[in-house]
Amino acid sequence: MNQEKKAIIVIGSSNTDMVIRTRKMPRPGETVLGGDFMMNHGGKGANQAVAAAKLGGRTTFIGKVGNDVFGRQTVEMLRGLGIDVSYLGVSDTKPSGIALINVDDSGENSIAVASGANAELSTADIDAAEEAIRNAALIIMQLESPIETVTHAAKTAKKYGVPVILNPAPAPAHKLPEELMANVDIIIPNETEAEIISGIGITDQQSELLAINKIHAMGVKTVIFTLGSDGALVCENGECEKVPSFKVKAVDTTAAGDTFCGALCVALSEGMPIRDAVVFANRAASISVTRMGAQQSIPTRDEIPME
Repeated sequence: MNQEKKAIIVIGSSNTDMVIRTRKMPRPGETVLGGDFMMNHGGKGANQAVAAAKLGGRTTFIGKVGNDVFGRQTVEMLRGLGIDVSYLGVSDTKPSGIALINVDDSGENSIAVASGANAELSTADIDAAEEAIRNAALIIMQLESPIETVTHAAKTAKKYGVPVILNPAPAPAHKLPEELMANVDIIIPNETEAEIISGIGITDQQSELLAINKIHAMGVKTVIFTLGSDGALVCENGECEKVPSFKVKAVDTTAAGDTFCGALCVALSEGMPIRDAVVFANRAASISVTRMGAQQSIPTRDEIPME
């Protein structure tokens, strides 16, 4: 790893994923037998940190785990990938985060999360990492951490001119604070997330563009609207360009979005233009969906075919 590169700072959640693969999703009250079980490291923040590290980025992770076997295993795993865990705190009152994931034969998933220690990531934790943030290439965050912590981190980074990327997932229950949006440079929402953030229902291309323009008006320069298997729509300064995905047979989509985000951060930290960075991110995500699991499905840099 090139230590001269500025760090990508990922602020967010870390979970242990307990995954059951079944032929179909169980309906309420239904038990589906015959599944396969896996236990993996996960959490949107940790997934994105792992993606950035595996794809060649110098990476620092800011988060919180419990004082338990899951937390210790997480710290060991992140360290093993060369990720700086100096600012990964340990809670004495909450357990590590846990996610229960069901994946069906089509590769679709449903996820329930017990946040645990992730909910304790505080503004004080961000202040403790202020020097690292000041010297970062960029920071990326999600919404599995307290919103006041995410907002404070965005303000801290903006104070030092460090680009702020927000992946507003899982979908927020309400519109995001104006104070947060005003300090975000790049946002990476899917359709549901864009609807909630903008307050505009998306039913066609026209309403899609209205939602994107509303997000621009909140102060966000770049909107990367993810379209799943259709790729992504990259919008800057009122102009949008669709960047198609790479067609593959999906086995498990669990960490595809996080792989996309981590890969995008690496590409941007290396100075790639935004469109090229999205192509790189699409390539990485397309590989991840062909494999089971979250972090173990994320490709390494040498697995990414380049044109």
